[in-house]
Formats: sequence, C-alpha cells, structure tokens
Amino acid sequence: IIHMQNLNYHSLRILLKLKRAHFLHGPYPATHFGPKACILPNPTSVMHIQDPASQRLTWTNPPSNVLVIRKIHDESLVEPFKELCRYLVEEKQLMVYVERRVVEDGTLKDDELFGSICNQLCTFREGFDDISDCIDLIICLGGDGTLLYASSLFQGSVPPVMAFHLGSLGFLTPFKFESYKTEVAKVLEGNAAITLRSRLKVKVVKAGGEEQGEEHNGFLCPHGPPGGDAGKVTLQLQVLNEVVVDRGPSSYLSNVDLYLNGRLITSVQGDGVIVSTPTGSTAYAAAAGASMIHPNVPAIMVTPICPHSLSFRPIVVPAGVELMITLSPDARNTAWVSFDGRKRQEIQHGDCIKITASCYPVPSICCHDLVYDWFESLAQCLHWNVRKRQAGLAQPSDSSDTEN
Repeated sequence: IIHMQNLNYHSLRILLKLKRAHFLHGPYPATHFGPKACILPNPTSVMHIQDPASQRLTWTNPPSNVLVIRKIHDESLVEPFKELCRYLVEEKQLMVYVERRVVEDGTLKDDELFGSICNQLCTFREGFDDISDCIDLIICLGGDGTLLYASSLFQGSVPPVMAFHLGSLGFLTPFKFESYKTEVAKVLEGNAAITLRSRLKVKVVKAGGEEQGEEHNGFLCPHGPPGGDAGKVTLQLQVLNEVVVDRGPSSYLSNVDLYLNGRLITSVQGDGVIVSTPTGSTAYAAAAGASMIHPNVPAIMVTPICPHSLSFRPIVVPAGVELMITLSPDARNTAWVSFDGRKRQEIQHGDCIKITASCYPVPSICCHDLVYDWFESLAQCLHWNVRKRQAGLAQPSDSSDTEN
C-alpha cells in the first residue's frame, strides 16, 4: 500500500522499478484516539515496517570492482586469498582491490605462480587512498573483525559485503569458503538476501575556550550546556558495533552523564557505558549482560559496564533519538572512548560525545536469509539456549487393564 499523494513522479518511477521491494503498514498504528484526538498529520512520521523478505540484493549494472579484505597476520588465509583473487581476476574478469600491506606480504611476493595475478591487483592504503566511489562488492576473508574493518573504510554509502568464515568466531560471517565459487557466482548474478546492519554516527565535540560555567538541568557544566556551540567537532565516525566510554587507567569509578534528545536521563557510575547497534548487541554488550537484538530492529542499546547499582539494567531506545555522553561535573577523573575498539582517546570536562543512528547501513549478504543466518549464529557461535534435553515422561502402566 503506497500513499500516492506523498510521492512525486520521480519517486513513483523508482518504486515501480523495484519489483521485489515493498513496505507494509502493519501493524499500522491507529492515528485517531477517541472522538477528537489524533496524531498531527506528517508524511515523514508515518511508520513503515519493511517486509524482511523484500530485502533482496539487485544490481543496476553488473559489478566490476571487488574489494577483497583479508585478515592480516594469519598464514592460514594466504591460500584462500590467492584462490579467490585468481578466480575473480581470471574467471570473472573483475578488477580486484586489496590493501597494499596484504600484497607486500612476504609469502605472496615469493610466489612466482601468483605473480601475474598480483601484478593485476589494485592496491590502496587506509587513511591515504579513497576507494569509496569505485567499489561494487566487498568480500571478507577472516573473522568478524574483517567486517568491522570493511565498515570503517566506508564512512558514507557501503557496498554489499560478502563475509566468509575463516576466523575464530564468525558470528557475522555466514559463508563457508569450501563452496566460494558457487556462492560468489550467485551474488554476482544478484537476487541475494541481505541484512541492513545499522551503524551509529558519532561526533566527538571538544570544549572550546575558558567560558563561565552555568547550570543546566540541575548540574553545573564548566563550559556551558552540553553539546552547545562552544566546542568543535574533532572526530566523526560511522560505527558498526559500539561506542564504549570507560574509566581508562584510573582506579576511580567512571562518572558520566547520559542525555537523550538534550534531556539528562541518568548518570552512569561504574566502569563505563556501551552504546551499541543491534549488530553490536551480540558483542561487548552481550558480555556486559545486555539482551541480543536482531539487526533488522531499528534501535540503539545502552548498557552499563559494572554499574555500582543493583537496579541499572540495559535499556533499548528508538533509533531516531540523539544520545549524548559527557563527564559529570563532579567526576574525579577523565574518561576514555573507543569506536569499534579503535581510535581510543581521552574525554575531559566540557567534551561531549554525540551519537545518532546513521543513514548509511552495512548491507551484509546472507547465506540463507536474515532470520535463519542470525539464529544459526546464535546457536553455533554463542551456544544460545544449549542444554541437555529433558527426558520425556514414561507412559504409566495400567495394572487394571493387564489383569482384565
């Protein structure tokens, strides 16, 4: 069902071309309450719940440039990497991009048979070369860290990611390398199921100037209201798993304030706090006692790390809100923040971390479908709900029947 009056002609043409994509207004919320109350009409606030079966990969043009990411410092991945590159270059005639440090690996440089393939590979350096506008497909060889690394390379739109399980855990890598030719051929043809893994857009705002402190929501803020215009953005990232704020090397409790859409919600006193995506809910957040959220659920999870409170439970908030974390005015020490385990830095009084849902998800290609893959990962990698089966009750014998 499509509200035609909310679509211009161009949008309508695009929707008509997407044969498999459709949206469900269900369960569609009622907009009228009682005889006179209703939700203010606003086309942008209509809740669309996408049918998971409609999330299918299709190519507008055949893919030609493939980025292959290999786990570094793992000799067991050298042969699979060479096999895959040879297949993509020689059999599929694709342009293959790899990191320069991968090609400079001594094992590859000494392989004369692979030399002709190696000379046809395009190389790049992280932080120096921008490949965001020339990659059609990403193939990861390794563990979950390779998918996180692939996400970090694309701070805007991310190409579809196909991840092969050749690492230690493999929660995010559903494909087995034994059948890589068949699986890659299917993906290149299109019509594969995908999971849109949401990311977090994170800004680190440093305090600017030595301004007079003022009261905000009952707390004295040394540099004015948190998130004001006094500071400057020093870092902006797209994060796939989580943002972690912790006490660092200090022996004191971490003491940070958590804001939701500008309102102070609570102060976190403990080892720190984790703000995670549904994808990250099965990572550090799960180890800290959080629930596990399917990646298709539009939500952000807030999980305290060892809180000094018996009643501080992890919470799930809507994906559309803005979270902000600052040091509490009376905090005894600074805090440290990291993003998917990288770019760790110190947060001081007056600094703030702003977190919102990103509009650039990671389209992760499914091996089967987005429901089966996720529950299989829960069972195989995390041993979710694994226990010895309870024996059934034995059928009681009826002595009266046997006697008669």
